[in-house]
Amino acid sequence: MSVTPIRLFGDPVLRMTAQPVTTFDKELRTLVQDLTETMQAAPGAGLAAPQLGVSLRVFTYFVDGELGHLVNPDLTLSEEEQDGPEGCLSLPGLTYDCVRSYGVVAKGFNMYGDPVTIEGTQLLARCIQHETDHLDGIIFIDRLDAEQRKAAMKAIREAEWADLGVPQVKVSPHSTFGGAL
Repeated sequence: MSVTPIRLFGDPVLRMTAQPVTTFDKELRTLVQDLTETMQAAPGAGLAAPQLGVSLRVFTYFVDGELGHLVNPDLTLSEEEQDGPEGCLSLPGLTYDCVRSYGVVAKGFNMYGDPVTIEGTQLLARCIQHETDHLDGIIFIDRLDAEQRKAAMKAIREAEWADLGVPQVKVSPHSTFGGAL
């Protein structure tokens, strides 16, 4: 278990639809631990597996003192909306106001395969929606209006991390090579 480099905007894995988890094993539990440690070290409110280069439907969160994770999330969103600041560990230092649903009911599983339901509003709802977007290859700037998105892209091009390139991909020693079966 370790703190792992976070993939930055421009890395192709961030635009891929992550695969559902089908095996709840030690490798998955290690991934959840790595996500948790990396998220807390960053520090961040959430972190999805694709941000560590693993294309599986898993994310962790730490909001209002509540630490957790969710595997294979399925969301039900409230009709009521909220508009507020949002950032992303894959876009360090950038924050933009983004419209999200005010509330969410997220169903999925924990790392052991037990069913889990998470209900939240405000920041927890925003975090769960943000991390689930990562699992679908969506980055929060995709949800901004055209003017804000243009400003975000300009800021990304000017960011000191913009030319760091794509991190080297490590091949998993396991038969699934870090992916789902």
